[in-house]
Formats: sequence, structure tokens, C-alpha cells
Amino acid sequence: MVMMRMVVVLLSVMMVYVLLMDAVVESTAEFDPYKVLGVTRSASQAEIKKVYKRLAKEWHPDKNKNPEAEDMFIKITKSYEILTNEEKRASYNRYGQTDNTHPYGRGHYGFHHFHDNFYFDESFFHFPFNNKGGRDFADSKYTLHFNQYVNEVVPDSFKRPYLIKITSDWCFSCIHIEPIWKETVQELETLGIGIGVVDVGYERRLSNHLGAHQTPSILGVVNGKVSFFHYAVVKGHLMQFVEDLLPQRLVEKVTDKNNQEFLKSWHELNKPHVLLFDQVPSVPLLYKLTAFAYKDYVQFGYVDQGLSETADLLRKFNINTYAPTMLVFKEDVEKPADIIQAKGMKKQIIDEFISNNRFLMAPRLVNQKLFDELCPVKQFHRRRKYCVLLITGEEESFATGNEAFLSLASTNTNDVLRFAYVYQRRQQPLCDVLLQNKDGTPPQVVILERRNEAGKILYKPILGGWNGSKEDKHKLLEELERLQKDPSILNYDAILPELNNEFASMFLIRWIYTAYDYLSEIIDDLLHNNWREMMPLMSLLFSALFILFGTVVIQAFSDSSEEKQPKAKSNETAKTENGSPNSSNTSSRPPKKNFVEVTELTDITYTSNLVKLRPGHINVVLVLTDATKNILLSKFAKEVYSFTGSLTLHFSFLNVDKHGEWMTAVLEYAQDAVQIDTDEDEVSGRKADYTGYVLALNGHKKYLCLFKPVYTGEDLDSKPEEEGGGSRSRKGITRSRSTTLQIHHKLDRLGLWMERLMEGTLPRYYVPAWPGLDKITVNK
Repeated sequence: MVMMRMVVVLLSVMMVYVLLMDAVVESTAEFDPYKVLGVTRSASQAEIKKVYKRLAKEWHPDKNKNPEAEDMFIKITKSYEILTNEEKRASYNRYGQTDNTHPYGRGHYGFHHFHDNFYFDESFFHFPFNNKGGRDFADSKYTLHFNQYVNEVVPDSFKRPYLIKITSDWCFSCIHIEPIWKETVQELETLGIGIGVVDVGYERRLSNHLGAHQTPSILGVVNGKVSFFHYAVVKGHLMQFVEDLLPQRLVEKVTDKNNQEFLKSWHELNKPHVLLFDQVPSVPLLYKLTAFAYKDYVQFGYVDQGLSETADLLRKFNINTYAPTMLVFKEDVEKPADIIQAKGMKKQIIDEFISNNRFLMAPRLVNQKLFDELCPVKQFHRRRKYCVLLITGEEESFATGNEAFLSLASTNTNDVLRFAYVYQRRQQPLCDVLLQNKDGTPPQVVILERRNEAGKILYKPILGGWNGSKEDKHKLLEELERLQKDPSILNYDAILPELNNEFASMFLIRWIYTAYDYLSEIIDDLLHNNWREMMPLMSLLFSALFILFGTVVIQAFSDSSEEKQPKAKSNETAKTENGSPNSSNTSSRPPKKNFVEVTELTDITYTSNLVKLRPGHINVVLVLTDATKNILLSKFAKEVYSFTGSLTLHFSFLNVDKHGEWMTAVLEYAQDAVQIDTDEDEVSGRKADYTGYVLALNGHKKYLCLFKPVYTGEDLDSKPEEEGGGSRSRKGITRSRSTTLQIHHKLDRLGLWMERLMEGTLPRYYVPAWPGLDKITVNK
């Protein structure tokens, strides 16, 4: 009975085995990359690429909500990978399959042998979710945590780019890209690319910080900036993505025409220059990565040996065209300071070569960072390091001494001595400290040793200065020999200030480059509809545009519309009929100019400034004489300046010496206001004095408001007299009192009167018709 049961179980297992084998073989046979992409077997690479882009866009899971979209997208990607790889395409054409023609993964089809454990290949049923021994085992050494990313990855991204994969448990798509990811990572690691893996289930904080809200996602980090990968996950795309992460202008193309210009820029840039000779037309990725890592120390150039424009360079430096060659140039542009040549040049060899040649023979101290590296602080467990410093100038008169110092530095083979120089004008604080115990001026050589990070040094100036003569060289060499035997000869001590950053003026250029990079990132995100990551930036952008529209654009339209003739609306008509200027156009506006524009009311300006004055506009006219013109205009400008922001007010003056009859004719309609003065003038037999009067004339409505001079300078007991704008003065005021009125005090209360004018509370005197031009005549 037991045997029968065992036989039944065994038969059942074998049947399942056969069924699954048939299913796997059937699914394998059904996968045809040509049918998936819909191309013929003779299709060119350009046709395949064009069809792939169209299908990938159509079946992308983020845009296509069809349940089968994800599987179809994977098939499209896998088909594209096969048909764009010549070896895989040839294998498929010959045998009908490749090692990874299965649409869901890699490896061979069917089962493993029984002694390899009884389970299906991971490309079919092996989903290692929550299995640290499966898929996660390969990624475990790349796993990133939030603190690790902030403290290690971000600072290190300024020296090398990072490629980071965002994954999670129960992510089906993550399994499909796993073979391509591992193959790419294996190659990128040899180039020095940083690799990271973030599990959303365990590092939600880090994934949110990176802006990754879906799995799988692949992103790059360079200079602390995050960029997302938006293309099909194939090795070629990932390699190109990493290369595109690097900043532009890292490596300059060098030919026979520009090689001298490139090499001679060492003095301006204060860097050695490296030339790589190779036969490939484009700069190798390894070389670009090296240039990025040492961009602060070395300037990189690339020479394409296949170009006819580089033939002179190849002959000049006797370059072997069968292997890549790297030359480093320092102060001597005709002879390389070091050379390396090897087939299949490795990263470790290049790094060691560049690291040993990252400084000039005698570099200029241009910032504190370079000073710290050239002249490190003394360490107890290390040999002493001495810095031989030349304090000099940029002028032509210093050239001979500078060249002699460089010549001496070029012969130095002692690794405990470092030669450098500074320009006194650019590093004045440092030079003042080093020269304070020495009589004389630059050029001067100083030997120093740094004692601590706070800037303390021991130093000794070389007596006699430095002009580059044989005696100076001999004297310096003697002091250096004594120093090797007796370090106590450094008998001066001082605290050095921090060096000025001489390249700080290039901040604007760096800012332009950074702005260009961010603009490129924004355009890239817009093209790939990465709206979720773009939301904070878009919100900030729209807020800025809204503020700009509200404060600038609306103001511009408002100003232009106010200059045009306003159309009468029902509510505005009522205000105009009452004679009250619109409060929005009054003194609430700040003055637009730092002066008051006042025009003279003459027979030429009379029509435009009064008779045909636009509706709602008022001309404020000051009455004066030739004798009082300067004094009254100055006082008038001070009183009305705060009202010049109004677009409805105009300012003029009238000379009564020329147009006294017109003034008399106009004031006939304001008899109540001038009756007292008229009576007093008739009694005294004097002519009426209108000096200091101010008229507010509304040409369209034909009315005026009158301001009469008041006295505030001498008689404290008298009340201000302001007709139409303030209380009436006492009737007992005499004419003699008005004659003593100082001219500049006549407009003391004009500001208060203007405020009431803008409020519309002044009495108005209507004029049937403005006096004609015959009234504006010169008094004889």
C-alpha cells in the first residue's frame, strides 16, 4: 500500500515536470525578437532603433495602463538588446536562440539537475523575495543608508560619479533588469565608478531624499546633484548615462594648431598639463573619469592619433601608435616631465601616474588648500617637510629672478623640500608677516616649516634678497644643507594668516556653468515627464512668475492705460462730476522723479495746459513776479514734491508782471475769497499783490480752487490765512503786516492745502469761460 502511494506521488511529480518543461520550451519558441519589434531579418540598425523608440514609448508601463504593458515592454527591451548586439543577433539567426532570448531573464531554460536542488531557473519561477541569499546577496556590498549617503557618497561624488539603483521586495521589474545591472556594474567598477543600491522597504527616508518614488529606478550622482535614468535598461544606455553625468569641458581636444596654446597655459592655470595619445576618435571614459577626479590639480588634453592634424605632434614626441601614451608637462612645454605607455591601461596605473605629477616643480600659492598640500603640517611620525618660498612680483623686472628660482627647483631631488612662490600683491597679508623681520623688499626667499593647523611656522629668510645670481643660488643651497643637519637654524616664528583665493574671481563663470547644468536637468525632466520630482521646482517657478506678473506686468499695463484718455464709466463719472480726483491716482503714489517739473503758463502753453486739459486733470499754478521767481519756485517745489507721483496733477507758474490782467479777470469769479484784500487795496491806493497765490485749475470742468499766502514766520498770535483751504485770518490784520511777510513764508501751508485739494474738500469757484488770449498780455 505504501509502495503504491509512493509510485503515485512519483508519477505526479514527473507529470508536473513534463508539463512545465513543455511550457518553458513553448514560451521559448514563441519569443522572436524580430516579431516583437515587427522588423525583418535584414533590418538595419537605424531601422531597429527607430522602431524600438516608437514601441518603447507606446508600451512604457508609466504611460500605457494595459495589464500586459509591462511584459510587452520587457520583451521590446530584450529584443532591442539582442538585435543591436551583433554576436547575439548572429547567434539567434543561426540557432534560433541565445543565452538570454527568454523574455524574462537570463540563463538556460528548463530545470537544473536534481543534485543542484530541485527548483526552476530564476528566470522562470525563482523569485528570491526577502531572501538575503538570493538577489540581495550580490547587492549587499553596495547597500546604502541615509547617513552613509550624506556623509560619504555626496562628498565623494565631487571626485567620481555614482550609479545608484532603487529597488524593493516584491518588485517584478527589478528581477528583469538584474542581469543587465550586474553586467554593467562589473564593468563600471573597474573604471572607478561608485555603485549603490537603495532598498525602499528599509531606506524610505533616503529614497524620498533622492526623489525616487518608484521601483526600479536608476539614478546618477555627480557633484552632489541627482540625475535620473529615463531610457531602456540596456548596458549601452547605462554606460552613456554615466558618461553624460560628467561635466563638459573636462578634456580638451589637442591638435597641431592648438598644442602650444594648451601647454603654455600652465602659468595662468598654475597646473601641470597631461596629454593622452590614442587611436579612438572619442575620449575614452576612463580618461574622462581621471580628468574629473584630478580636475583641481591637472589640465587634461586628448590627441586623436588617427587625425592628419596631429601628425606633427606624434613625430615631435616620438609617439608609439600601437599603444596609448600619456605625457605630463610642467614648466617645460618642449619636454615632458614624465611618460607612461601601455596597452590596456588600467585605472590604478593612471591614478598613480597622475598623483605623482599633480604639482608643478615650483607652483604659485593661490589658495590655502594648495598651501596645505604642498607644505603640510609637521607630524611626529613623519619626516620633516620644508617649504622654500620665493616672495616676488608679476612685473617684468622680476622675470630673471623667477626663472632662476624655477631652474633651481627643477634640479631638486630631495622629497622633503618643496619649492613654491607667491606674488606679494596678491598675497599681501602673508608677505607682510614673513617680511616683518627682514630689511628690504621682494624678491626674497624664505625657508619655513609649518608647526600646527593654527598657522604657526618656524622660518628663516635668506639674507641679501634674491636676484637669481650664482651667489644667491650658492647661498640658498648652503642654507638648505645646514637645515638638513640642524633644523634649529629656523630661528623666527610667526602665525600665518589664511591665504587669499586668487581664483575667486572665476565664481561668475562657475555660476554660469552650474546654471547651465541645472537648466539642462530641467529640460531633461520635462521631456521625460518626471513631474513628481519636478513639482517643488515647478511650484517655485510659478510662484516667482506670479509675483513678477503681479508687481511688474500689471504695473506696466496700469501706467500705460492711465496715460491714455480714460473711458467714462458709471462709477468714475460720479467722482469726476464731484471734482474729486481718483484716490488711486493721488498722493498714494510715490514720486517717480527726484525733481518737480514746472512749466510756465504762457500764450503758447495756455491752450494745452488749461483750456484743453484732459478730463479729471488739474493744473496747479503758482503766481509770482520776476523778483520773487527763484525763491517761490524753490519753496513751491518742496511743498508739492510728495504729490508729483499723481498722474492727474500738473504744475505751472504764472508771471503776473506779464499777465496781471488775466489774473484779475480770473479772480473776479472768486470775489468772496479776495474781497477783503481788494477793499484794503482800494483804501490804501495800492495795486493788489497776487504774489504767492496758488490756483488749482480744472480746465475741463471750468472751476478753480484758491490758495492765499499765510504768515507763519513772525506773528505767532495771528492765525493762518488760507482761503478755500484753511481758516480765515482775523479781520484786524493790517496791510503793513502783509508787507513785512517774508517771501519764503508765503507758501508755508501749501502742503496742507494740497492734501485737501486731493481730498476734494476745498471750495470751488466756477468760471463760465476761461479768459481769452486777449487777457494774456504784457503789462505796459
